[in-house]
Amino acid sequence: MMQALRGVRYLQSRTITQAMSELSVPVPWGEIKGRVWGPDHGHPVLCLHGWADNCGSFNTLIPLLPKECRYVAVDLPGHGQSSHRHPGVFYAFPSYVMDVRRVVEALQWSKFSIIGHSMGGNIAGMFSALYPEMVDAVVLLDSFGFLPTDQNEIPGVMRQGMDELLQYEKKSEEDKRRVYTYEKAFERLLAANPELSEQSVHVLLERGLVQVEGGVMFSRDFRINLRNIARLTWDQCLEAQSRITASLLLVLAENGFEKKYMKPHQHELVAAFLQAYRDRNHTVVTVPGDHHVHLNSPEVVAPLVSDFLQTKVLSQSDSTTDDKSSRVKI
Repeated sequence: MMQALRGVRYLQSRTITQAMSELSVPVPWGEIKGRVWGPDHGHPVLCLHGWADNCGSFNTLIPLLPKECRYVAVDLPGHGQSSHRHPGVFYAFPSYVMDVRRVVEALQWSKFSIIGHSMGGNIAGMFSALYPEMVDAVVLLDSFGFLPTDQNEIPGVMRQGMDELLQYEKKSEEDKRRVYTYEKAFERLLAANPELSEQSVHVLLERGLVQVEGGVMFSRDFRINLRNIARLTWDQCLEAQSRITASLLLVLAENGFEKKYMKPHQHELVAAFLQAYRDRNHTVVTVPGDHHVHLNSPEVVAPLVSDFLQTKVLSQSDSTTDDKSSRVKI
């Protein structure tokens, strides 16, 4: 454990005036990098970004959250400044869950909270189901916490993902890694994510580009665009959901994931899935905005997340401390 902790490197950043440092966690194929905010001994909170984003996704939200927390936002493998997985390897949710396990092991966190957006929320949900004793609170930002798939669609999805990887491996390196000007890269990211504000695009490009001869390239591994072959049915996701013991806040966007990605016949299943959260005394709220509302308009999301962390985690910690203090004999 101590050996793993010694491998974690913190590098002071000069680009942002707010107290923030860079993080690097060694893994078998390279490094998982990220950013850290907050006091050394603050309550630990792990922040997991969405698909094709990076840890900059939390740049605008974290400054509005409780200052008593220690926020670690990572670039998931294949994203941002983190290393790409070995050739021939899929990017699948179970692998990302294992990545989280590696990061918290290196940080020596035995109990922590998770904030996850979109894909990061799905990773947070699965981790919290598999390791319920390690998670005290979960915030899902426009994410159901899992990626349920209709049972009859799973074989086709798996086959598609495998075929796509084979086709990708046949491409030349030149086709895989295109060079852009910053302006063209900006236009491409905005075209792919039209709900992003221009400021949000600049934020994501800070870690999403790498300087090369002749311009810039996107730093992410384009294998992340391939179909995820690791799927669970709706019933399997409900079973996993039932294993989460942490307090949970689910913040949906009015024009977010469900409206953008779910098929008409799935809306009834989504309603039942959300009701299952409510039946377990979790909180489900809807806010105005789109899929990236936490980045575009953090002031909409921050009060909900702050109150949740304060009520479910920080105040509980204070009560425990006060209780222990009251039993100390003078």
